Amino acid sequence: MSSIKQFPKKKISHSNLLFSKVRSTIETVFYGNNVSSIESVTEAYHLAKNSLGTITTNLPVFKPETLGLPVNSRVLVTNDGNIVGRTAAARRIIGQPGIDEDYYSGILREAAYQLSKKRCRAASIGVGLADDFMLRGHLLLPEGFEGNLYSYLLNFQFFDETFNEQFDTSVAYDEGDIFILADPDWTHPSFPQGLVLIDPLHNTAAILGLRYFGELKKATLTLAWATAHRNGFIACHGGMKQYKKEKGVYTMAAFGLSGSGKSTITLAKNNNGQEVTVLHDDAFIISKKDGSSIALEPSYFDKTQDYPMADPAVTYFLTCQNVGVTLDEEGNKVLITEDIRNGNGRTVKSAHATPNRKNQLTDKIDAVYWIMKDDSLPPVIKITDPILGALFGVTLATKRSSAENLDEAFNQDQLVIEPFANPFRCYPLAEDYEDFRALFQQNTDCYILNTGHFDGKKVTVSETLESIEKIVEGQAEFLPFGTTRSLQYLPVSNHHPDFNNLHYLEKVQGRLKDRLAFIQKQQTAFNGYNALPEEAAEVLTTLIAQFEM
Repeated sequence: MSSIKQFPKKKISHSNLLFSKVRSTIETVFYGNNVSSIESVTEAYHLAKNSLGTITTNLPVFKPETLGLPVNSRVLVTNDGNIVGRTAAARRIIGQPGIDEDYYSGILREAAYQLSKKRCRAASIGVGLADDFMLRGHLLLPEGFEGNLYSYLLNFQFFDETFNEQFDTSVAYDEGDIFILADPDWTHPSFPQGLVLIDPLHNTAAILGLRYFGELKKATLTLAWATAHRNGFIACHGGMKQYKKEKGVYTMAAFGLSGSGKSTITLAKNNNGQEVTVLHDDAFIISKKDGSSIALEPSYFDKTQDYPMADPAVTYFLTCQNVGVTLDEEGNKVLITEDIRNGNGRTVKSAHATPNRKNQLTDKIDAVYWIMKDDSLPPVIKITDPILGALFGVTLATKRSSAENLDEAFNQDQLVIEPFANPFRCYPLAEDYEDFRALFQQNTDCYILNTGHFDGKKVTVSETLESIEKIVEGQAEFLPFGTTRSLQYLPVSNHHPDFNNLHYLEKVQGRLKDRLAFIQKQQTAFNGYNALPEEAAEVLTTLIAQFEM
C-alpha cells in the first residue's frame, strides 16, 4: 500500500514525522458532520449536473460505461469568472525560506472553521498508475463546486474497488495520503489574490479564494512529484512517448510550459507509420533505479483553443471549463471553443483520445527534449555535455501563456526562465539539476527544440515533428554550432544560423549571459535555497567565451 491513511494508535504521536500542524488542521476538516463523501463517479456526475451554474450540453460522453458513468452522460460545462488561469503569486510552500508555519497555520485554522459551517463534499482518487508508485488522495470542496469535484475525479483515477485492490498490493512508502481542501469563496485582506498553502513533506494543501480547476490539479501533482522525488524518482512536468522501431524502441520526453507545444509533440502520430505509444502529455516520473517511467493521471487537462466544435477531438471531452455554449442548427447545446469567450478555455479529455496509451514504460528513456521559445536558437540543438544538458534544463527559456493568471503589467512576449518547465517544484533546484545531469551521464541524449521564431521566421509544427522523426530514425545529420564542441544543430529548411554575422553571435551570447545571470542570482536569492554547484557557472562562462569574435 503506497501511502498511509490509517495509523496504529501507538504511532499517532508527536514523534511521527508524517504529522504536522498544517496536515492535522486540513485532515480534521474531512471528518466533520458537515462533510458527505462521494462514493462513485456516477454520483459525482449527477451532483455536478444538478449544481447551480453547471451547463449540461447535448454532447455525449464517449464510452461512458468505461469511466463508471451512466450511458446517457453528457459533457458538462462550468465557468469561473474573471480569473481563468493559475495564480502563481498565491502559492506558499511550508519549509521554504520566509514561510512562517505558525502564521500560516493560524490562517488555515480560521479557514477550516469557516468551512466547518458549510456543507461540503469529499472524494478520494489515486495518483500514479503503476504498482511501483501509487498515492491515495482526498479532496474536499463546499457545496456549489460539484463541477470541479467531478472534473477532479475524472482527471485523476477514481478510487473504485478495482483500483483499491491494485493499490493494496502496490509498493509501500512511508508517506501519508494526500489531503487537499479548497474553499473558492474564502477571502482575506492580506491575500487579495487568494492563497495556495502547500506542505509538501506532509502531503497536504489548502486552496483558498481560487475557483480555477487547474489549481486543484497542480496542487495534487505538486505533492505527488515531491513524494516521488523523495522516494527515488525524477519528477517530470512534461510529455513522454515511445516509438516502435524495426529493432527496439525509442523513448523520448518533451519538457515545456503550457502553450510551448509539449502536448502537440507528445500526442502527434508518426508520419512514417511507426507505432507510437503515449505515456502522458503533462505529468510523469522516471525511476532512478531502473529508468522506467510512470504516468500520474489517466486523463488530459487540455486547452480548447485548437479545437473548433467540428474537430474530432471534441468527441473525447468529458468536462469543460471557461468556454462558451451556443445552439447548433438542431437546437443542441454545443461548445464555443478556440478561446473566443476568454483565454485558456480548458477540457478534461478522456484517455480514449489516445488508444495507444500505456500507464508505465519499462524501457529506459533515450532522449530528453527541452522545448523553448528562444530566437537565438535554431529549431533543433543537440547537447553532448551532460552538465550543459542539465543547465539548459535549469535555464529553460520560454514565454508565459494564458494558462497563468499574470499581473496586468507583465509583458506576455517577454522571454522568461522556468527551470525544467516546472513551476511546481517545492524542493531545492539543485536536486533536479543533479537528477538530470545523472540521467544524461547514463547515455540519455539531450536536445533543445525552439518552437518559437528563428531569424524572424516561425518554426512550424511540421518542421519540429519532422526533425524529431529524423532523430528517431537515425537520419539526422548535425553540424557544429559555432566553434563549440558541446552544441550541434540540425539544418532545417530555411532556418540556418550565420556564425559570420556579428549581430547573431551577440544575440547568442546575450541569451547565454541571461542564463548565467539567472544561475548567479540563485546563489543568493531566496537565501540560496536554489543555489547550484559551482560547476554550473563555470561551464556556462566557458561556453559564452566560445561565441566571441
